Amino acid sequence: MVSWLNQGKKGIKVVGEKKEIPDNLWQKCPGCGDVLYHRELERNLWVCSSCNHHLRITTHQYLDLLCDEGTWQETHVGITSRDPLDFKDSTRYRDRLRATMKKTGREEAVLTGRCRVDGIPVVLGVLDFEFLGGSMGSVVGEKLARMLRDALNDRWAAVVVSRSGGARMQESLLSLMQMAKTSAVLARLRAEGVPYISILTNPTTGGVTASFAMLGDVHIAEPGALIGFAGPRVIQQTINSELPEGFQSSEFLLEKGQIDLIVNRKDLKARLAEILHWFTDGRDVSVRQPFRG
Repeated sequence: MVSWLNQGKKGIKVVGEKKEIPDNLWQKCPGCGDVLYHRELERNLWVCSSCNHHLRITTHQYLDLLCDEGTWQETHVGITSRDPLDFKDSTRYRDRLRATMKKTGREEAVLTGRCRVDGIPVVLGVLDFEFLGGSMGSVVGEKLARMLRDALNDRWAAVVVSRSGGARMQESLLSLMQMAKTSAVLARLRAEGVPYISILTNPTTGGVTASFAMLGDVHIAEPGALIGFAGPRVIQQTINSELPEGFQSSEFLLEKGQIDLIVNRKDLKARLAEILHWFTDGRDVSVRQPFRG
């Protein structure tokens, strides 16, 4: 390729190949502002080496992180949302769903399946924030409920990774009812002694926080995750009082006893395996417990 330098007098002809700069070579950390080398960031599981800020990762990256290699099997596929309210704001809900499916290659905002974690069989659900903010509509609640019933029937531990902006307003009451549905199935798991581990990532908010995300036997959070029900402005206006700084962070919730531990992403599988072993080693979880409801 030929390029020219004009210095106000005569052009200087330079002959040579122009080097192409790859896209996405660098990424700015949302936490500290450092510019991070993409490949180094990937090797560090998308965690900033300067400030330990945990950047968002994809659903399949969580599957690769948590599941033993070659053990993941997706379940409850082919269930998709409809538009029962014929909802329209800036665009029709049905059109937004189709566009999101095409963009993400997903059927809905959650993947459910079976896998092993350090050899322990589990049912696993991972919410997908790229699909309408990981919002919980009727299909998300139904898929999670079916997955949790799998855990109940097969006596497998259940794990859910939450990443959500809350309930899906386009489905109104149908969306809100998923809170009750998932909570009811989790009550059955607890009554029969089947362990359920909830992993909270950034962000976990709204109806997801108000239901299955905070009903675990153990709650694990990533560092710096935003976890809460309503936004700070709404809460401040409701209680008419100043809020503590960072009150919806995982660190604040750990201090107040609302979650059990904060785990760096690189240690997440090891700590999850440790907890699952504690629940299952030396105890036959296939034996149903007496109902105490």
